[in-house]
Amino acid sequence: MAGDHGDDRVPPAVLEGAGLRVAIVSARWNSMITLRLLDGARRGLRSAGVDSSDVIESWVPGAFELPLAALAWARSGRVDAVICLGCVIRGETTHYEAVAGECARGIQDAQLSTGIPIAFSALTVENLDQALERSQPAGGHNVGEDGAAVVVEMARLVAGLREAGV
Repeated sequence: MAGDHGDDRVPPAVLEGAGLRVAIVSARWNSMITLRLLDGARRGLRSAGVDSSDVIESWVPGAFELPLAALAWARSGRVDAVICLGCVIRGETTHYEAVAGECARGIQDAQLSTGIPIAFSALTVENLDQALERSQPAGGHNVGEDGAAVVVEMARLVAGLREAGV
């Protein structure tokens, strides 16, 4: 997973997803990329042991709408975690900054206000080539797959903290 530099002082991630219920929210905008991210998220959840019957998928118009859907799922009581998939590609106007920044802020606000882990697997890239590089099929780097690992690890961590009375 990105960010893992192999330092043996860092304990490995616990990726045991059996029994976890996960919502995946995907943006339709730039669907050529978000469909690739969705494949990665499905692959990552499956490899962590999350049963496909415990995965709920929903779609929103674009990355800007991801936080609201994530918040709704997090508040629903029906899921242990949410993965947000989107793709914002820089254009010629400042629209990119507004969408990318508010998407990130909204997702963070949703997870902090609910205590439900929400993966920010929305690409914010300069061009299509960067998006393709970060949404590769099986065997390559896929941020959707990274998001699956993030929510499984964080859902187990948060559950353990709750059990410990934290």
